Amino acid sequence: MTFDAARYTAQLQDKVTRLRDLLAPFDAPEPQVFESPLQNFRLRAEFRLWREGGERHYAMFSQDDKRTPILIEDFPIASARINQLMPQLKAAWQASAALSHKLFQVEFLTTLAGDAMITLCYHRPLDEHWHTAANQLAADLNVSIIGRSKGKRDVIGHDYVVEKLDVGGRTFSYRQPEGAFTQPNGTVNQKMLNWAYEALGDRPDDLLELYCGNGNFTLPLATRVRKVLATEISKTSVNAALSNLDENAVDNVTLVRLSAEELTEALNEVRPFRRLHGIDLKSYEFGSVFVDPPRAGMDPDTCELTRRFDNILYISCNPETLAANIAQLHDTHQITQCAMFDQFPWTHHMESGVLLTRR
Repeated sequence: MTFDAARYTAQLQDKVTRLRDLLAPFDAPEPQVFESPLQNFRLRAEFRLWREGGERHYAMFSQDDKRTPILIEDFPIASARINQLMPQLKAAWQASAALSHKLFQVEFLTTLAGDAMITLCYHRPLDEHWHTAANQLAADLNVSIIGRSKGKRDVIGHDYVVEKLDVGGRTFSYRQPEGAFTQPNGTVNQKMLNWAYEALGDRPDDLLELYCGNGNFTLPLATRVRKVLATEISKTSVNAALSNLDENAVDNVTLVRLSAEELTEALNEVRPFRRLHGIDLKSYEFGSVFVDPPRAGMDPDTCELTRRFDNILYISCNPETLAANIAQLHDTHQITQCAMFDQFPWTHHMESGVLLTRR
């Protein structure tokens, strides 16, 4: 892959133009643009393994052809740590039948701080010989190893990596579990967090956060408000978020395992939820809501819920659904800040953010 700076700049400008055009009907201000490194920006990668010439090779497939493998030795868009580990891991499985037998997929998860975890996926049970070899591999590479086989999981070291991100003059520590969602571009994620931190500003009231994940935004935003009610439906992400809140001594956040749709029902008093037992929703003085929904955006009821708040801070991985949600809110809220984050260089995907304030 050629990392041509001029080509990157042209692609970036195309994304900015696309976002600007989508938000033009809402009189959006000119977006702030946050660029990505041209290479070594992706902190996670997943590869199938393909046998050819009597050896297993890292392989990927194009979206147009899922049958013809593209054999690779390195992956320049992935982090330097992943590129360092790829040949070391390949040499290890080539030298060990215990590691290579029926190995079909490899996953890497790394951090800006240099922590690394490798998941090895097998079409066979993992035996004592595998454990001996995997323990040695973890020690040799200074990584955690996860072995996966037919619904079972063996952990050597930790089943997470720890990321450290600087936001608002403070370093936050994030536990990122194996298999859970994390932002792939750590450099741009840090820029995104700082933008959201500044956009929210210091506030005397409370924040509602929907889709909080592992607490990526929760931790820094909690330092800007009186208290936070945050929701997330994934058990893995909830457990990671609770660990992250504790690790960073953030004690003004109440986290509940509810979907955004369920919380909407709870706030509308449609029905009670046992998971809200002991939480007095009426004690909150919400001035702002923060949302980071999946690609489908907010459903109409959740979107309508956000209308109640003076400030809506919205991070989106899909500008089309962002624009559709803003269309529903435009009669009561206006865009006062706008940003484009190039989380996914060399693709058409982008992350964007807006701050909507009540008219």
